[in-house]
Amino acid sequence: MVPSNANDNFIIAIANAKINLHLEVLGIRNDGFHELAMVMQSISLSDQLKMFKTLNNNITLKSNNQQISNGDDNLIIKAAKLLRNKVNKPELGVAIELEKNIPIGAGLAGGSTDAAATMVGLNKLWNLNLEINELEIISKDIGSDIPFCISGGRQLCFGRGEVLEKLKCNQYQLGVILVKDPSIQISTPVAYKKYKEDYGYTYLETEKDFEIKRNIIRSNDWTDKSVFVNRNGIHNDLQKSVCPMAPEVKNSLKLLSALPGSRLVSMSGSGPSCFALFPTYDEANKVLNENFINFERAGLSAWSCSMMSNGVQLKNEFT
Repeated sequence: MVPSNANDNFIIAIANAKINLHLEVLGIRNDGFHELAMVMQSISLSDQLKMFKTLNNNITLKSNNQQISNGDDNLIIKAAKLLRNKVNKPELGVAIELEKNIPIGAGLAGGSTDAAATMVGLNKLWNLNLEINELEIISKDIGSDIPFCISGGRQLCFGRGEVLEKLKCNQYQLGVILVKDPSIQISTPVAYKKYKEDYGYTYLETEKDFEIKRNIIRSNDWTDKSVFVNRNGIHNDLQKSVCPMAPEVKNSLKLLSALPGSRLVSMSGSGPSCFALFPTYDEANKVLNENFINFERAGLSAWSCSMMSNGVQLKNEFT
């Protein structure tokens, strides 16, 4: 039940997707998870969450996407309940409406960024006054990508992805063409399992070795646009194992590489989404429009996106 003065009791959160500009699988951690070294970047493709205070303590979700569960297994519900439990205020409730635009199972952190938006939005709606770093720490309990999605921008991500090192980056002018074959999804656990089977013999084994590799990543100037032109050492390890499993990914990469003016071309996360970087958003958008028929013929959904300097954005007006 939503209060009658709903205009004073709602918040809108914009949940930005992410791409992996770089992803290395270093080895296996003591907890059994993979140790990763990544550079993540927020992009303008986004979901929107409207959150309304309720007169009871129910936490509910409805969505424009029928493929999405509205139950306790959804990360949005998990995030809301986790936050409520952490602040020990069981009386709090919310009705959430999700407008889903980020494709599901695409390697773009769609579920994670929705959870991030839930936590940031409810922190404001419920007047919890938690700091962003507090939300990031809490969110690690339910997802490794959620801390990044909260603050976003361009960051180094280590551990399982939850250990963040912010980059002093003022250059977000690069444009992105993003593509995904809507007929396929890639299971993240399956992608990592296949990579371990194929390349587990290359895994590093000690924290000392992990840190040496992290320092190599740190030594790159990730604020310099030329790093994405030279491409030296920039890659996605999982791409090597996913391509044989999903020829659609290989076809996407081939099509993106053939676009005029494309720079770094890569798969994002565990796929199957792939992207190409361009000098500006306007150039990416122009190339997308000029080649849209080629994407259609290949059965690909395609978007032109800009890079974002932030993660979740809040507003309090409906548009």
